[in-house]
Amino acid sequence: MRNYFRLCLCSLLAVLATGCAMIPPEPVVTGPLTAPPPAVVQAPTPLANGAIYQPTAYGNYPLFEDRRPRNVGDIVTVVIQERTNAAKNVATSSNRSGSANLGLDVVPSFFPPGLGPQQGFDIGGGNNAEGTGSSRADNMFNGSLTTTVIGVLPNGNLQIAGEKQIAINRGSEHIRFSGVVDPRSITGSNTVSSTQVADARIEFRSKGRMDEVQTMGWLQRFFLNISPF
Repeated sequence: MRNYFRLCLCSLLAVLATGCAMIPPEPVVTGPLTAPPPAVVQAPTPLANGAIYQPTAYGNYPLFEDRRPRNVGDIVTVVIQERTNAAKNVATSSNRSGSANLGLDVVPSFFPPGLGPQQGFDIGGGNNAEGTGSSRADNMFNGSLTTTVIGVLPNGNLQIAGEKQIAINRGSEHIRFSGVVDPRSITGSNTVSSTQVADARIEFRSKGRMDEVQTMGWLQRFFLNISPF
C-alpha cells in the first residue's frame, strides 16, 4: 500500500513539474519555409534541330527575359534592414480651487437673538494633480538571408520564405523570414530589401546556455502563477 501511495505521489509531482515547465514562445513565421520538391516527370527528348534555345531544356530563358525569379523554387536574397524608433511623452496637470464665505454684519430684529456676526463662516478648498510619463523603444536588425519562392500569386507577386540555422558548440540560433515581394523590386543582383517586402515576418531565436540562464525556473513559475500579488 505504501508503494502505491509513493507511486501516486511521484506521478502527481511529475505532472505538476511538466505543467509548470517553460512554455516555448509562439513562432512568428508559420507555414512552409522552402519550396516543395517538384514531381518527377520525365522530360521530353529535345529535338536535334540545331537551335540555341531549347524550350524543353532546364535553365533556358528566352533572349528577351532576365534571370529574375518568377517561378516556384527560384532563389531570392533578402537584405534585412529593419530599424524602428518610437517615443511617447505624456504630461498632465490640473488645478482647482474654491471658496465660500458668509458674514452676518447686520441681523434683522425678527431673527433669533443667538444669530449674530459671530455665526459667520469662511470655507476654502483646492486640489492639485500632476502626472508625467514617457516611453521609448529602439529596435535594429541587420543581416541577409537567401529564401526560395514558395508560391506565385495571380498578379505575379512572389511568396518567399526561408530559414538559416547556425550551431556553435552547445548553442544554436535560427533566422526565419517570410513575406510577399513584387518581382519589380528585385535588383539585378537578385536581392531585395526587407523594407520592400509586404507582410514580412522575421524571427530570430536562439537555444543553448545563454537562453537557459534567461529562463525562469519551473518552481518559481509555479509559485508566481498561484500568487495573488
